[in-house]
Amino acid sequence: MKVRAYTILLAALFLAAAVSVQAQEQGPSSGGMQAGGAQGAAVVPASTVDTQGIRRYLLGPGDTLDVRVFGQPDLNWQGEVEADGNITSLPFIDTPVRAQCRTDKEIQKDIIAAYSKFLRSPQISVRVTGRNSRSPATIYGAVAAPSRIMMMRPVRLNELIVQSGGITERANGDIQILHMEPVMCPEPGEVVEPLEKDGVLSASTLKVYKWEDLKLGKPEANPLIRPGDIVTVMESKPVYITGSVASPQPVLLKEGYNTLSRVLFMVGGVTPAAKSTDVRIYRSKPGVTDMEVTHVDYDAIKKRKKEDIVLQPYDIIEVPKASDWSFTKLMQGLGKSVLGGATSLPTYALQYKVIY
Repeated sequence: MKVRAYTILLAALFLAAAVSVQAQEQGPSSGGMQAGGAQGAAVVPASTVDTQGIRRYLLGPGDTLDVRVFGQPDLNWQGEVEADGNITSLPFIDTPVRAQCRTDKEIQKDIIAAYSKFLRSPQISVRVTGRNSRSPATIYGAVAAPSRIMMMRPVRLNELIVQSGGITERANGDIQILHMEPVMCPEPGEVVEPLEKDGVLSASTLKVYKWEDLKLGKPEANPLIRPGDIVTVMESKPVYITGSVASPQPVLLKEGYNTLSRVLFMVGGVTPAAKSTDVRIYRSKPGVTDMEVTHVDYDAIKKRKKEDIVLQPYDIIEVPKASDWSFTKLMQGLGKSVLGGATSLPTYALQYKVIY
């Protein structure tokens, strides 16, 4: 019985020690990470993938380190990576230690090698205490939760969209990415174009991608997002439908749904009382007070005798009502009354008189 109790006690102590070690390895960095910057910025919880990214974190200027030399407390050091990417203030080390674009483990090897010149088998630990070298990426526009997101590892566009809650129905299909900072740690063989050429922003600074291509899984539509990037999910702009249509209302223009026939279809089509041969499109012109008016024969478009009209944001489409005295409307009213068994004719039919 004593042997069994002793075995159980040892097992309990081993389990407690394992839990303690696991908690120390996870540390505070495995918790939530906040998007830095503006007040009210979204808080993005760290996922398992982010924790893995932290382990491969490449240092940059502004990141802070804690260097401990066991048995030599006077050699312990805390500080940050300097603007040139080096560490130059380690005690008794004159040669700068390169830190930019390297992991803490790689820096640890260099520091051990430097102290090995006057210490026998030095035991040194290097810990990253602050990851400050990368600005958060910003995503806003037609997304559920516009956010500023810190990235501890390379992140692609589709993951950034997921972190922002997904794209809303107001999206028009275009996603703009504006690069604000140069690439600090390019991949081996990667060719990085400068943000400016002769003081002018280069074409690589602003790029546009298609949401449909991203949904289809096309690799070219899912680029890596850099720290400091501004990602704008472009919102659709409206046109306004009024007059003799089934449901007068604003309609958001989207790629493939920006023509007159498509827009009128989206509001239920024109009514029987509409004068569809004279649909009017009112359009503002820069610097001009009066709106430009275009008359369109919608019937001819439906019969494919004329090309469809491509609308522009903020156009006003008016479908006028045909004259109550037209012969066509009169016969339509009489036909509906007779076929429907109505006891009275439409108002405009009753007012129509013939004097013999």
